[in-house]
Amino acid sequence: MVTYPAGPFAAGLKILAEALVEGLGLRVGYVTLGGFDTHANQQQTHDLLMKTLADGLSAFYTDLAKHGKADNVVIMTWSEFGRRVEENGSLGTDHGTAAPMFVLGNPVNKGIFGEPPSLSSLDNTGNLKYTTDFRSVYATVLDRWLGASSTDVLGGSFGSQNFLPQ
Repeated sequence: MVTYPAGPFAAGLKILAEALVEGLGLRVGYVTLGGFDTHANQQQTHDLLMKTLADGLSAFYTDLAKHGKADNVVIMTWSEFGRRVEENGSLGTDHGTAAPMFVLGNPVNKGIFGEPPSLSSLDNTGNLKYTTDFRSVYATVLDRWLGASSTDVLGGSFGSQNFLPQ
């Protein structure tokens, strides 16, 4: 019911949407979008990646909504690394700490959760100091959406966030 953008990210989202619409019992799925390791010429690459992410997720959500499935899906983005604040000598940034996560969907309480990291108070190596433990985001999804024990899955208690109802 939706035209997806070209490319492997959107193609993966289309397959997930098909599995959800057809009721195949999918509880968790993921699609990767690589290329964020922007050590050089970051701005143009990052702009394109964010457009790819936004356009793909927009098509996916629209597809689910048109099939009456949008209330059944929570989308979460994550990265295995953050970026440094300071630009390097190649118009990019190097690996760092602290990265944003996006959680989307009809069941999600809209808003910004967690304290934004300070750009002027960095750690002694020039990295952002994270203000929200990413495991609390995972714990929230596990406990409140998937009905799994976050303590068992994560091997400890990391609190929760208020982006999903209890």
